[in-house]
Amino acid sequence: MFTPEVLADLNKQETPFYFYHLGLLEQTLYACSEAANPYGFKVHYALKANFNETILRTIAAKGFGADCVSGNEVKLALKMGFKNNEVVFAGVGKSDKEIKEALALDIFCFNVESVEELSIINELAAKQQKKARVAIRINPNVDAKTHQHITTGLEENKFGINTWELNDCVKILHEAKHIELVGIHFHVGSQVRDMDVFKSLCLRVNEFNNWFLDRGFDLKVLNVGGGLGVDYCHPDENSIADFDSYFKVFDQFLERRKGQEVHFELGRALVAGCGALLAKVLYIKKGIKKNFMILDAGMTELLRPALYQAYHKIENLSSTSKNGIKYDVVGPVCESTDTFGKEVLMPESERGDLIAIRTAGAYGEVMASRYNLREPITAVYHQ
Repeated sequence: MFTPEVLADLNKQETPFYFYHLGLLEQTLYACSEAANPYGFKVHYALKANFNETILRTIAAKGFGADCVSGNEVKLALKMGFKNNEVVFAGVGKSDKEIKEALALDIFCFNVESVEELSIINELAAKQQKKARVAIRINPNVDAKTHQHITTGLEENKFGINTWELNDCVKILHEAKHIELVGIHFHVGSQVRDMDVFKSLCLRVNEFNNWFLDRGFDLKVLNVGGGLGVDYCHPDENSIADFDSYFKVFDQFLERRKGQEVHFELGRALVAGCGALLAKVLYIKKGIKKNFMILDAGMTELLRPALYQAYHKIENLSSTSKNGIKYDVVGPVCESTDTFGKEVLMPESERGDLIAIRTAGAYGEVMASRYNLREPITAVYHQ
C-alpha cells in the first residue's frame, strides 16, 4: 500500500489525515461480488461504516445497494448514486420525520425494530396514501462471540424484536392496510470471523422463515445482515475479507424457497482495509518504565481504540532504525483514554516520523469529532 512513490506524496501532506487506497477498495468490491453473485445474493453497503463521498460513489458504481440507519444516510445514498429501490432503512429510533422522508423517496424497505414502530409506519404511510414495504428485524439470540459493545443479536441488546413479540407483529400485519411485509431481517453483531456463528444464524433464520409461512406470509426476502470481520493484525497479508467462506456458509445452511432473495448488509468488510489514519510524531517521552509516542492524531480522529479497546496495527513509515522500542502510542487529546496502543514494539522513532494506523477505513472518519476544538479531519486518495 505504501510504496516509495506514495510515501513521497504522503510526506508532503499536512497530518493527520485519512488515506484511502481506492485500488484496494475496488479489488475488495470485486472479490465480494464474485463471491456473492454465483448464489444470487444481494449485498447492501452499510453507510454507517464510512460515508466518505468518494468511497460511496465508488461502491454505488459497482452496483451495490445501501443499508442506512438515519434519514440523512438515506438521502446521501441517493445523492451518491444508489438506487432508491435498493435502499433499506434500519435503526431502533427512526423519527417520524425520517420515516416520512423515506416513504416519499420510495425506498425498498424499512427494517422494523419494534412492535410500536410497525404501527407508526402504518399510520404515516396512510397519511401519504402509500404502502410501506417492511422487514421485521428479529432478535435471534445468537451470540456473535465478539466484543460486548458490538454484539447486537442477544435478547439483552436493544436491537430487533424479540421472539415473544412476534405474535403481536403478526396481528398488526394482518390488520395494517398500509404495510407490506417483504421479509425478515437479522444482524448478530460486528467483526465476526467465526463462521460457526453464521451457521447458527442460518438455522435460526430457517425456523423463523417457516414460522411466518405457517401464519400466511410467504416472504420474498431473507436479510441476514452483515458482521463479517477483517484481519486487523495482518493488513497486508489478508487485505481482503474471506468473502468466499462467508457466502458459502449461507448457501449451505440457509433454506430458501423458490424465488426467495437473500440480502446482506456489509460495511466493515468492504471498506476497512482500504483506509489508514496517517499522523506524525510530535514528541517522544522517555520514562523509566514507559516510553510515550505522542501523535498529532488522537481519539478525535479514530475513536475505536478508546471506545472498544480495538486493536489497529501501528507502523512507522519513516524510521529505518533496527533498534526496536516499545511505545505507548497516544494522542494529544486531554483524556487518559486517548491511546491507540500500549507497549507497541516499533523501530526507534523520533519527532516528525510518519505513522500509519492501519485498517481504519471503517468506523474511523465517520466517528471523528471536534472535541478539544480539533480541526476537521481530511482525506487523501490514491488509486
